[in-house]
Amino acid sequence: MTKRILVPIASGTEEMEAVTIIDIMIRAGYDVTVASAEFTGELKIKASRGIELTAQKRLIDVADEQFDAIVLPGGLGGSETFRDNDLLVEMVKQQKYEGRLVAAICAAPAVVLQQHNLFPDAIMTCHPGFKNDIPENKWRSKRVTYDVNNNLLTSQGPGTALEFAMEIIIHFSGKEFAWTIAEPMITNPTLNYHQLGSEQ
Repeated sequence: MTKRILVPIASGTEEMEAVTIIDIMIRAGYDVTVASAEFTGELKIKASRGIELTAQKRLIDVADEQFDAIVLPGGLGGSETFRDNDLLVEMVKQQKYEGRLVAAICAAPAVVLQQHNLFPDAIMTCHPGFKNDIPENKWRSKRVTYDVNNNLLTSQGPGTALEFAMEIIIHFSGKEFAWTIAEPMITNPTLNYHQLGSEQ
């Protein structure tokens, strides 16, 4: 069964992160829903660098659906909207409660997850500009950090978005399948899913 992935977006979302996440999930054959977290319900948003992105649905229209992963792109403006959107916060809480994957990148771990104390025991990373918002004993400097006990995946920023998205594929489908996605994209050979490629 294909995995269902929810990617919320809002004005100020970091477009490189959002588009990379969406693109890689689609390449993996996952069922991706891009939902607007805007309070107005507007589907078209202006991302952090002024690029327009269009959601497929409003968040409220998918609130009762079950997703294998909720993936939060960063960007300060978008993350602040996520933080202030009670529906999205409740969806993340439910996702955690049911043991399904929550993933967040850039500002989102600090601005959304940490400010609501959604994962009080989890290790995480985020954009280094927000690291002081994460308790020192929970902060990790790794570009992509996975807390197995909390099923939480976090990452640092636009430059780590590809690694972050590929780790979602590894989580659900394994390294061998991830390699089939990575190889035709000519991704960085230091990334861990290339280990299989070098053995072939």
